[in-house]
Amino acid sequence: MMRLARPDDLAAVLSVTSAAYEPYRALLGSPPLPMTEDYVPRIGRREVWVCEDEATISALAVIERHADHLMIFSLAVAPAFQGQGLGVGLLKFADGKAADWALPEVRLYTNSRMERNIALYRAHGFQETGRRPNPHRPGWLLVDMVKTIKD
Repeated sequence: MMRLARPDDLAAVLSVTSAAYEPYRALLGSPPLPMTEDYVPRIGRREVWVCEDEATISALAVIERHADHLMIFSLAVAPAFQGQGLGVGLLKFADGKAADWALPEVRLYTNSRMERNIALYRAHGFQETGRRPNPHRPGWLLVDMVKTIKD
């Protein structure tokens, strides 16, 4: 079940995010941006959604509602729950939120070295729209992707 994160979920949000992104630390040479994010304001802005089953938070989606699109900032699945389709479920959740909010598209960006994620996003209907330097991490290249939401 997906629900909005509450302030008392902060420790679980940080734990799931850290564990999910830890394998990318070696690949990128430093922690991915979601590992260094301050989630307190995001929880306050109602951008963090958690997947909870029997009081255990197994996954989360951090999504931003903009005037003309939904932006996925981060998707994270705790390692113990990976391989069960939760990542695809999070993508479908984002699609559903965009449709609920009458937004025509879902956007995201990811590191160009995260090839497995890029392949997953393509399989879920995202198209690459460009590549650009990461403004926060010199030397990193971001891949921008978009998916049109059909009525």
